Amino acid sequence: MEVIKKIKNELKKAIIGQEKMVDALLIGLITEGHILIEGVPGVAKTTAVKTLGKVLNLDFKRIQFTPDLIPSDILGGEIYIIEKDEFRVKKGPIFTNLLLADEINRAPAKVQSALLEAMQERQVTIGEDTFPLDEPFLVMATLNPIEEEGVYNLPEAQLDRFLMKVVIDYPDEKEEYDILKLVVSKEGISNDRQEPPPEPQQVATKEEIINLKSALKEVHVDKEVEEYMVNLTMATRTPEKYGIPKEYIRLGLSPRATINLYKVSKAVALINGKDYVSPSDIISYIKDVFRHRFLVSFHAEAEGITTDNIIDMIVEKVPMP
Repeated sequence: MEVIKKIKNELKKAIIGQEKMVDALLIGLITEGHILIEGVPGVAKTTAVKTLGKVLNLDFKRIQFTPDLIPSDILGGEIYIIEKDEFRVKKGPIFTNLLLADEINRAPAKVQSALLEAMQERQVTIGEDTFPLDEPFLVMATLNPIEEEGVYNLPEAQLDRFLMKVVIDYPDEKEEYDILKLVVSKEGISNDRQEPPPEPQQVATKEEIINLKSALKEVHVDKEVEEYMVNLTMATRTPEKYGIPKEYIRLGLSPRATINLYKVSKAVALINGKDYVSPSDIISYIKDVFRHRFLVSFHAEAEGITTDNIIDMIVEKVPMP
């Protein structure tokens, strides 16, 4: 669609490469899903969300998750006003359109769980009052690799709230060079006498983003394609049926995985300018939808088999329509 092309063109003015992350943010906005991103520092995660907010004229807030954070630092709380002898609600940074939860696994589970109601119900309860969140509302959380010191595992309930877990890596050589040229030209430290590149501008409104949800309903999904999605999920519960060793998987996927795969596949088709879902749309994001939702067994870990490896086996074994 034209509005999606405009948004992506503006984002490219500030972000070199990382198309998967940019598309994931757009998919999250269209489907009302939240995105978990695992990646090394300095790969434009914060820049992507801030630029998206600017391009769409949406409110943006960032929370740095630390071990000493408490739930009220995110949600807000009731403050006692001495002069008026009353309590007043002070809303926290979660009341925004785009929330960047930076290094979410550096805070303990109690703090991470403060996001659960907001992510699922699109509302926040403070004391006896419940406040709805503005539309659209998107949480993009960044994750440190669990091997690093000072990090906590995310609870299963928290992980399941995320539409996708996207793993991003360093840019390639050409992208790295383009990033260098972009930054030095903006900061005026380049030897070139060229004008600095244009800044991203607003090209869409929040109303247009909300209207994209209606466009999503028009994307057609054949019955055979729907059955293919179901079979991909079922392969994590009964892997032996598809020739995959059952001892590799400790916990299979819930129905929410199938639902989210359906939503993401329709959004991928929409972003690519199609009015129907093909199996390639499903496969392009199946790892991002599945990888954080099921657990590999200790037996698989001992053999060096990862979640992504098992998803590759599932895609290979489940017949494609």
